[in-house]
Amino acid sequence: MSRWRLGRVPRWRTRTLIIGGILFLASAGLLIAAGSTRGFTSDLLLNLGSSLVLAAVSYLIFDPIFDEARKARVQEHDRFDQAAFVDRMRETHRNIRILDTWTLLLEDRTRTRTFSAMRKALDQGATIRVLLLDPSSAAAQQRAEELVRRQIDVAAQIMDNLRQLYLFRDQLDSPEVKSRLKVCVYDASPSIQLYQWDHRALISFFPIGKVSFDVPQLEVDMASPWGQFVDRRFDELWDHQEHVRSLDRYWLLAVTLMQGSERLDTVFLPYVGTEDEVYVDGTGNLANRLAERVLHARDDQPAGSAPFGALAVWPPRRSGREAHDFDLIRLDQEHTPGPTDVLALFDGKYGNYPPARSAEVFLLRLVPR
Repeated sequence: MSRWRLGRVPRWRTRTLIIGGILFLASAGLLIAAGSTRGFTSDLLLNLGSSLVLAAVSYLIFDPIFDEARKARVQEHDRFDQAAFVDRMRETHRNIRILDTWTLLLEDRTRTRTFSAMRKALDQGATIRVLLLDPSSAAAQQRAEELVRRQIDVAAQIMDNLRQLYLFRDQLDSPEVKSRLKVCVYDASPSIQLYQWDHRALISFFPIGKVSFDVPQLEVDMASPWGQFVDRRFDELWDHQEHVRSLDRYWLLAVTLMQGSERLDTVFLPYVGTEDEVYVDGTGNLANRLAERVLHARDDQPAGSAPFGALAVWPPRRSGREAHDFDLIRLDQEHTPGPTDVLALFDGKYGNYPPARSAEVFLLRLVPR
């Protein structure tokens, strides 16, 4: 974390003490050497040792003052410089954090350079955390209304970002490197934009009718009051279990197939939905388990057999929610929305859906019991 923690010595203080200690040791060595020599050499060593003592004292006194002055300095930029931030990411060894509704860094014209810089930072040991607005949230709809004159589809922009991040993470070499790229979505109201590289960051606020990239940006030190403010805001969102879900939970829904009280397989399925409706694509493992059954409605089960159902956590937040019982309803043309409309939702989220255009998908609706 860039914020100072209770009980932890700040990095600048550790650096000051180390350099000050080195100067004192050097001065002590010179003064001791002066006592064991005579004439001009003794006078020279005595003067050098005394000067180093004065330099060490001055450094210990004034370096913290100058350091605080550097941190308090705020630079204002007319707008977000995408190329400059990508270059800074490439040089980062510790910490990159992005908090936004969606990010223009993943548009077609900048995506290749952005992912190249992220890969370089990850290879250098950096941890990358990205927090974007939940595309299905009320906050995303509100932001879309604020940008209505710009004709920007906010949900589509976010879903494209998440799709690109998922594919990029999937291509990383090792599980350890993948674990240091952390992506989540949040459904709280957006308030600030943060783009951090190590101890520096660009921050701005969301203007009505404008994209935040096109407004002035403040470049701050993360140890300054401004930096600590946005640091706390990021952590509050990131740690809020009820308003955040990980990229994995956004991408696939864990569904446990039930027959009566018997638990069958747990499968991870593509899904779309809102707070009230959820649709899953059961093509594959789930469809195979139901191959001998035709699920048209909850009461249309073969006589004498236990009904099929499902357990799933909905909404799929990060943790802390219990799984609920659902009935599995086969989606057909009589439902509203119908298969064509639901497939359009899948295509918006996953892109080029279904993956094999010739394949027939097995769409199911989860209805709470």
